[in-house]
Amino acid sequence: MRFAFFLAIKGILHRRLQSLVAVLGVAAGVAVVTTALSLTNGFSAELIRATLKASPHIILFAYDPQNAPPPEDPEIAAKTPFLPVKALLTRRASEGRSAASDFGTLFGVGPGAAAVYPELGLTALAPGRAVLGSALAASLGLYPEERFFALAITQKRRAFTLAATFSTGNYVIDAGYGFIPLADAQALLESPGAIAGWHLRIKNPEAAHRVAERLTANGLYWARTWQDLNRTLLEQLALQKKVIGIVLSLIVGVAALGIANVLVLLTVEKTPELALLRALGAGAGTLFLTFAWQGLLLGGAGILLGDLGGYLLSRYFEAHPPILPGDLYFITRLPVAIQARDFAWASGVALFTVALASLAPLWRILRTHPGKVLR
Repeated sequence: MRFAFFLAIKGILHRRLQSLVAVLGVAAGVAVVTTALSLTNGFSAELIRATLKASPHIILFAYDPQNAPPPEDPEIAAKTPFLPVKALLTRRASEGRSAASDFGTLFGVGPGAAAVYPELGLTALAPGRAVLGSALAASLGLYPEERFFALAITQKRRAFTLAATFSTGNYVIDAGYGFIPLADAQALLESPGAIAGWHLRIKNPEAAHRVAERLTANGLYWARTWQDLNRTLLEQLALQKKVIGIVLSLIVGVAALGIANVLVLLTVEKTPELALLRALGAGAGTLFLTFAWQGLLLGGAGILLGDLGGYLLSRYFEAHPPILPGDLYFITRLPVAIQARDFAWASGVALFTVALASLAPLWRILRTHPGKVLR
């Protein structure tokens, strides 16, 4: 073992430049993989977080709008009755500004709405006052405390004052949704006292399905969880991470070819020396172990440098997140979420690839006949 390790060190130092290039190639590959996975994690987490800022964890839809008692469960942290209104929002022309209009979904919400949506500033809601998504308000050209009108499908029109705006970071939500008092929604739909159901916020969002099953057992409601509402999105994000991981693993494979190249060149160049060592009693296993040590040392150094580089790059992007066009990517910035398992996975793939690369010179070592070479 010591003899093989000694020969491995000598071989690495004999081709310093090629060894350095091989190490840097693996380091670059690992750094790219870990950084890309951290960005992917951040993209997924930010998109889900932004979506949940303006989406309830559970929506309970009442079969009978007149029979929708408040749901009770230990996991419920906050709840509010709701009534959605699809409306055409308009703003009148004023001096120097033309009129504006846009479609939006206004959720009429009752007491408890500010607790269900703690980050949207719904405490500003009051009769005749609305809270709109920032992009929706911008498309209407609305300023705070400015009036606009909502025209529902019932042809009922009602005036509102913009009390506040919210920004979730999810452009789709910010451009299409708003909140109004429940009584105003009922007036727009000419349905006094009616509610569509309840919006719920629970203590553990991941337990939404279990809680929903308990709440619908009485037969008064049917439920949709935030996972149901965003199923396609969640599946696409999971598939995206798998594809990115596979593609980036190929980068590590290409980098490992650099190590294979160093080992093969060293084998070809040192064939007489290898034959002499075989003649002096060194077995094929010892020589193969030498090249295995070389691959492990080169690959290990590259993996460590790559992990360090990936971590530093991820920290940089964490401090300076890239800005994205929200109308294309749904979120307006690309954050980073560093996860140890991604670094472990990237390191494992790189180590496995390097181990395979170390097998490259094996066939030549086994085919080396000391007598022929020395003759």
